Amino acid sequence: MHAVHHPLLSPAPGTQRELVSLHYGRPGGAKAYIQASLHADELPGMLTAHHLRLQLDALEAAGQITGEIVLVPMANPIGLSQFLLHAHLGRFELMSGENFNRHYPDQIAAVAAEVEGQLGADAASNVAVLRRALKAAVLAAPVDTELQSLRRTLMGLSCDADIVLDLHCDAQALLHLYTETPCWPECEALARFLRSRVTLLAQDSGDNPFDEACSQVWWKWKQHFGDRFPIPQACMSVTVELRGAADVTHELAAADAAHIVDFLRWRGLISGDKPALPDAVGDARPLAGSMPIKSPVAGVLTFVKDVGAEVLAGDVLAHVIDPITAQVTELRSPCDGLFFARDFLRFANAGMRVAKVAGKHAVRTGKLLGA
Repeated sequence: MHAVHHPLLSPAPGTQRELVSLHYGRPGGAKAYIQASLHADELPGMLTAHHLRLQLDALEAAGQITGEIVLVPMANPIGLSQFLLHAHLGRFELMSGENFNRHYPDQIAAVAAEVEGQLGADAASNVAVLRRALKAAVLAAPVDTELQSLRRTLMGLSCDADIVLDLHCDAQALLHLYTETPCWPECEALARFLRSRVTLLAQDSGDNPFDEACSQVWWKWKQHFGDRFPIPQACMSVTVELRGAADVTHELAAADAAHIVDFLRWRGLISGDKPALPDAVGDARPLAGSMPIKSPVAGVLTFVKDVGAEVLAGDVLAHVIDPITAQVTELRSPCDGLFFARDFLRFANAGMRVAKVAGKHAVRTGKLLGA
């Protein structure tokens, strides 16, 4: 393994942050990119990356890493340093207010125009041409801010990968995944290895989050070129939600890291006996069917259903209690589905999203992700 230090644009004299990437194997074959805690206050991924690093170190010492594996054990040094009154604020950059996992730059049209004359009937050759041009365009893009330099660095490390895993967590949740619909045929095996209860599928959910910025180039190039050139879905990019924010234990992290290693071995990036594909413990559902539960009033929030419950439309999930009037407001599920995530705050403001139920049928339109 060798570590690479990537300095970010300095936001002020006397200050300099850097991103560190750990590189295993060697370039030239299949590539996996894994990053942790892009939302810097979501720590299960960081601990999983620690255990993954220990396992990859041992595998490399044994000569078993046959592909290229890039691990970014802490993907957001900006957010990691943001504290206000002892509260860690790692989701949004305090300077701009932007979500660290949104607004990744789009080089799709520029690259398509640049390489069209180099494409032909060989799909593998087309992938190689497009990857080289994409990486060059990403790294050459100008940046004006530290946040933009972070985004450019992360995309430069990941944009030519076959597999991209972005390790996050929810507030209180089951392990679940997000990926684009064209990635699901390859992601289904990952869902099995990780024991994911639900995978939420969308095609362009809005605001260009990191995982979609990595995978959407391929299906958009395929649409752009049509039948003229074969363009496969050459990147499977997945957001892995490692349960809830407080699920930071060695037992969970070591198991999750081992499951990722099993998947990478199954995909051929690590040598040895190919593990058996586990039975599925969940399914895939449309992100447009994942229904946010909002509180129409403010008050003390208490849940009457636990995550993991299968619920029916109309089932009561939580109560919001006005401490002054003693009024109790029931929050009900809007659909049949899996109650897979809820907030850890226990005072709800009016209009606050406090939970999510994954239904099986697409209902929502427009931007599908939360803030």
